[in-house]
Amino acid sequence: MATIDQVAIKLQANEAGRTPVVAVDNVYKSFGAQRVLNGVSLTVSRGEILAILGRSGTGKSVLLRLIIGLQTPDSGAVRIHGENIAGLSLDQLSEIRKKMGFLFQHAALYDSLTVEQNVAFPLQHQRKEMSSSEQCDRVKQLLSEVGMDGHLDKMPADISGGMQKRVGLARALALEPDILLLDEPTAGLDPISSAEIDDLVLKLQAERHMASIVVTHDLYSAKTIADRLILLDQGNVTAEGTFQELQGSDDPFVREFLKHS
Repeated sequence: MATIDQVAIKLQANEAGRTPVVAVDNVYKSFGAQRVLNGVSLTVSRGEILAILGRSGTGKSVLLRLIIGLQTPDSGAVRIHGENIAGLSLDQLSEIRKKMGFLFQHAALYDSLTVEQNVAFPLQHQRKEMSSSEQCDRVKQLLSEVGMDGHLDKMPADISGGMQKRVGLARALALEPDILLLDEPTAGLDPISSAEIDDLVLKLQAERHMASIVVTHDLYSAKTIADRLILLDQGNVTAEGTFQELQGSDDPFVREFLKHS
């Protein structure tokens, strides 16, 4: 018999006319005596951007690690394209991850590699059927799409934080994922660079029609790019909906969070 959360996921999918690409179903996660996630459920469909908001330490980044399979839930399920990834072998999980692109909070570029080499890295390891010239063309195309085509030979230390995020995005898209996970994409950036990253995310989303999840403290960014927002508090989903719907919430925590964010 389907759980209430599973039924809710199916209803959400039917209402949207789409099957969820990512479905987190009643997930619990603790570290020792500390419970981080307390029965969290969410879905993301292709062509949709979901923003996950919340105070520090409330489980946002843990959710991303569960979705990409770096950690496993204590109970509940994480489904990618309908397949529960818990218990998969490393080879099976590796195949799932090929469908995902991940932009780390600080871009996480390899310091010893050039911009071009950083973007080429996943192609060299996961697309060995591509010739060197095909990989080179792909890298140049990706860097052009993120506005970094004039910086191929530069090292990460020689470019700004915003430019590093652009390179990180290009690398995240190298394997043509249909799921994009973004961890604090505007963190540490000035307002102009933050707005440029928001515009770039929207542009890439429109072109690729991915299922995207962004974890952010930047409420303005979430309001700008997200179709839906989820607010976590003490491991629970306190609110979910559009920004306008969250603004209309009567929940004291939601109102306080929006007021101070």
